[in-house]
Amino acid sequence: MKKTIYIIASCIIATVVACTNTGTNKESEQTPVTSVDSMIKRGGYLVATIGCGDCHTPKKMTDRGPVPDMDRFLSGYNASTPLGEYDTTLANSGRWALFYGDLTAAAGPWGLTFASNLTPDPTGLGNWTYDNFRKVMKEGKYKGIDNSRPIMPPMPWQNFANLSEDDLKSIFEYLKTIKPVNNLVPQAHLNPPPPAPKQS
Repeated sequence: MKKTIYIIASCIIATVVACTNTGTNKESEQTPVTSVDSMIKRGGYLVATIGCGDCHTPKKMTDRGPVPDMDRFLSGYNASTPLGEYDTTLANSGRWALFYGDLTAAAGPWGLTFASNLTPDPTGLGNWTYDNFRKVMKEGKYKGIDNSRPIMPPMPWQNFANLSEDDLKSIFEYLKTIKPVNNLVPQAHLNPPPPAPKQS
């Protein structure tokens, strides 16, 4: 009798343990945990692949041509560098877009725009929330503020709007980890919008 009770008790315990383990495995399969470290790693990969540094990192001239100035990585147009003169007639003609030599400023029929500081310094994204960042990337809102002006060329936010929420969160997490650079980028000088076409 005691032997029978012992066998039954052993079976019950084994069943409970098996059910508990199965439940834990199912739960972990259904809700994968993404660590902040893996998000940062993916964010770095996306920033490099998308080419954010092409416009947002100042360049320095070397014997190999212009290369990114990694001391100012993703800090935008260098506010301490004079822009110099350019042909506004050509830029405003609608036929050309002109780029500053290191690609951190652009002029065209929309006006003159500067690449933003993406570092976690207060002059960059230091005071931004993810919601601000998302509105820039998904809705083209300047500084991610409702009722602000639209993001202007050459920032291709319409393409980046196709990124997933996970990708955007990963990029934002990564940008919070890079070296802060104090650089207050100048405000854009925007041309008035063109007149509405005349109705016949």
